[in-house]
Amino acid sequence: MASRRPPARGRRGRGPARRDDATWLVYGLLALLALLAFSAAATVLRWLAANWWIPVAAALVAGGVALAVLRNRALAAREHRLRAARLRLALSGPGGIDHMTPDAFEFAVRDLLERDGCRARKVGRANDQSVDVLAEDPTGRRWAVQCKHKRDPVGGKPVGVGVLYALAGTYQRAHRAQVAVVVTNGRFSREAHRWGNEQGIHLVDRTALARWAADGRPLWNVLPRVPAPRDGRRN
Repeated sequence: MASRRPPARGRRGRGPARRDDATWLVYGLLALLALLAFSAAATVLRWLAANWWIPVAAALVAGGVALAVLRNRALAAREHRLRAARLRLALSGPGGIDHMTPDAFEFAVRDLLERDGCRARKVGRANDQSVDVLAEDPTGRRWAVQCKHKRDPVGGKPVGVGVLYALAGTYQRAHRAQVAVVVTNGRFSREAHRWGNEQGIHLVDRTALARWAADGRPLWNVLPRVPAPRDGRRN
């Protein structure tokens, strides 16, 4: 029976030696990289010292561009405010509210609220929880507005009380609003008027919308019994 050869003892000592060699190699590479980085930094600093005017000029140009951008934004915002303050919308006629799409009607209501000095945004979309426009007026009141555009505003079906039920269930809980409004270029049913008066849901029908949109009066001056502002100031 052949006997096994004993393992060579000389091989056992090579592992740690190789690891030590690899460690020193890594240290050497790190030292070389650090030296190269230091040399590059020194070169950059010497170049900056000799050409200091280049970064100064670049900073001045960047500052000028930033100031120009801010100035243009301020001018655009001012023009938007002036244009909003002049906004007047008619109900009928070319380009009037009656000829708008429902989506355009929501944007028009938002623009009218901005004209009144509110911060307003259109939120109407799928699953909008019965609110199309949210706004905060200059006194801090938060408004939740549901818009109902009618293609046949005079002879068509009136806005029913179900719209008010949906808004009443969400404007405080979901949107933290103090004032709930339904705006239409048509009319409301008798039940909607009765229930809105009882529950404090404000209704803007065709007549009130004409005063608000065409006369330039703020919405809170068109509506009766609007809740008092948060800060106690009068409208």
